[in-house]
Amino acid sequence: MELKTMKTRTGTPSFTCSQSLKLAALALGSCLVLAGCAGNPPTEQYAVTQSAVNDAVSAGGTEFAAVEMKSAQDKLKQAEIAMHDKKYDQARMLAEQAEWDARVAERKAQAMKAEQSVKDAQKGVQELRQEGQRSVQ
Repeated sequence: MELKTMKTRTGTPSFTCSQSLKLAALALGSCLVLAGCAGNPPTEQYAVTQSAVNDAVSAGGTEFAAVEMKSAQDKLKQAEIAMHDKKYDQARMLAEQAEWDARVAERKAQAMKAEQSVKDAQKGVQELRQEGQRSVQ
C-alpha cells in the first residue's frame, strides 16, 4: 500500500515575499523622490530667471514692454520671498512665470525696435526720393 501525502496550505497570502519587497521599495523610492523635490531650493531656475530679466532690461523691455517687465520683476521678487520662506514649489513656479514674462518683454522690445528701424529706414528712403526729385527739376 502506497502512502501519498497531500500538500496543503493553511493560509494563502495575496503577495509573495518578493512582491511585498518590491512594493515597499517602490513606496520608499517615491517618498524619497517627492521629499527631494520639495526640499531643494530652485536656485538654478532663479538664476536663469534673473538672467532673463536682465536680458529683457538690456533689450529695452522697460521702455517697450513695461507691463510684461513689471510682471516679470514682481514675480521674481515674490519668488525670492517664497525661497526665503522655504516655499520652494511656489518659488519655482513664480520664477518660471517670471522667466517667461521676461522673455515676452524681451521679444516685444526687440520687435518694437525692429519696427522703429523699418520706419526710420522708410523715412530715409522717402527723404532721398524727395531730394532726388528736387535736384532733377
